[in-house]
Amino acid sequence: MDPAKALRLIGFYLERNGEPTYKVQAFRKAAAVVDELPAEEVQARAKRGTLTQLPGIGKSTAGVIADAVAGREPDYLSKLIAEATLPVTGGQELRAALKGDCHVHSDWSDGGSTIREMAEVAIELGHEWMALTDHSPRLTVANGLSAERLRKQLDVVAELNEELKPFRILTGIEVDILLDGALDQEEELLARLDIVVASVHSELRMPSPQMTKRMIKAVSNPHTTILGHCTGRMRTAKRNRPESTFDAKAVFEACRDNGVAVEINSRPERLDPPLRLLKLAVELGCEFAIDTDAHAPGQLDWLSTGCERAEKCGVPVERVINARANPVG
Repeated sequence: MDPAKALRLIGFYLERNGEPTYKVQAFRKAAAVVDELPAEEVQARAKRGTLTQLPGIGKSTAGVIADAVAGREPDYLSKLIAEATLPVTGGQELRAALKGDCHVHSDWSDGGSTIREMAEVAIELGHEWMALTDHSPRLTVANGLSAERLRKQLDVVAELNEELKPFRILTGIEVDILLDGALDQEEELLARLDIVVASVHSELRMPSPQMTKRMIKAVSNPHTTILGHCTGRMRTAKRNRPESTFDAKAVFEACRDNGVAVEINSRPERLDPPLRLLKLAVELGCEFAIDTDAHAPGQLDWLSTGCERAEKCGVPVERVINARANPVG
């Protein structure tokens, strides 16, 4: 096994498991060091046990390199792969039908990797496309994109699409739903984008009647493609944020009537909407986008979790927009 590839795979699975960024970066930096060295030097250092003398190579990364040079799959990698395959018990057929991911972040906002890195891993996963949906300007804590920065990003995406074809990066944004239901970006720019994920990120405890009105106005906007993580809930060991309250039937009917997909958010701390609301959206005839909301390359593999939840609730594949070659066509 190529040692640099082994190190990057470990970074991928660490991200998939939601491990801290510093740990992921340690393996990525080690891979970059290996890339700069002749293969003969890597092999010689592994044999002599001098890999840790190199800047950026520690005990753990040196062990991975030594295993790979010896032709063994590193134990560290084997363990991560085994752990990654345990949680998902269904949805494989639906996962195989997916052609892309409609909700992906890069280091232009609060993601940890470049657009290119996200795209290259999406290609490795067999995707035909991915939608780049960095945050809008109001979410300053996430380094949201001003109109000027978004225009610059569109130019970058156009260049990358020339390099990476036939893979395609769809232009997009995760736009804040403002308190009055308006979308947090210039209308001219929203009209240029392939995908607009509209999400509530503020005043999540707003009373139900006002929240319902706010969400319905947002999904009635002709630029909205997807309603993102609709309840806003978060469930982690350190943070348990309850669901926002709103008239789910009215909101989902508005999604259906306006051709807006309800997102099935696959992030482990979100898993939004809850199954009872997902079942309701299915019954009401909504379309869906099974998304990772990935902020790092390894997280692009979370689609399987969303597919498992979709299968439990009877989501038909023909109503999943990212099972299509063109999700907005």
